[in-house]
Amino acid sequence: MDFPFFNSIPERFQPIIDSFSERHEAIIVSAIIIALGFILSIILGRIVIRPWRRYLSKQAMMVLRKGIGYGIFVIVVMMVLQEFDVKLTAILGAAGILGIAIGFAAQTSLSNIISGIFLLCEKPFQVGDVIKVGDETGVVESIDMLSLTLRTFNNLSVRLPNETLVKGQLTNITRHPIRRFDIKLGVSYREDPERVLEVLRSVADLNPHVLVEPEPLIALTGFGESQLDFTLGVWHEKDDFIEMRNSILSAIKKRFLEENIEIPFPHRVVISNPEGTENDADHIAGT
Repeated sequence: MDFPFFNSIPERFQPIIDSFSERHEAIIVSAIIIALGFILSIILGRIVIRPWRRYLSKQAMMVLRKGIGYGIFVIVVMMVLQEFDVKLTAILGAAGILGIAIGFAAQTSLSNIISGIFLLCEKPFQVGDVIKVGDETGVVESIDMLSLTLRTFNNLSVRLPNETLVKGQLTNITRHPIRRFDIKLGVSYREDPERVLEVLRSVADLNPHVLVEPEPLIALTGFGESQLDFTLGVWHEKDDFIEMRNSILSAIKKRFLEENIEIPFPHRVVISNPEGTENDADHIAGT
């Protein structure tokens, strides 16, 4: 017996089967494209960055690596959408309109991105430098397009917007290999200034962390209310700062005790004159 209904089943479902086959093929091809894109991003990241390691800073290498990854990601997404017959023209048009709306709504983020580009070109600091921004001081851990991550010396992670770094005052503490540490101190007026200068010179010369060149700055800088003011400026390598500071301050204290050089305390002389006070009080009352 012939059943026309069963005979027509393959013809009716043929478009569905063909469509499923095409979609199945698109999924496989898309998976291959994604895998190749991931592998390509790793290979290109190594091939492109390796020759420039001598010329680029860690900051520039980090941004370049992220740029390569983002670029390959966009290309892979576009190729996958084409496999599923998605019209890119409509998506790009919608993305353009959406981008304008987001641009007006996210002006601060755009300002941070532009500031990040300026920081990348100007290079006021690099990853690993110790910088001071406002009240925050720490080591630069990462530099992104929107912000900078700073690790403070008490192991806190601080995020600073790039716009803040461009507009505010920034101090790079470890940019140069050597630094000068200035010590301001005072001694009694009874002391001989030449003798104090000689002792300070001896302390600087005997300290192993103090550089011979440039020479230390040793000077009598002024006359205070109850002391002679001196400045001792010693040069040191940036990695020896803690050891140098602790050792030279201890050495100054020890040598001053050995040489009987007095570091005075602030003195105030109060004169009590009751009669004068009464007269002043009467004078003020009379006025």
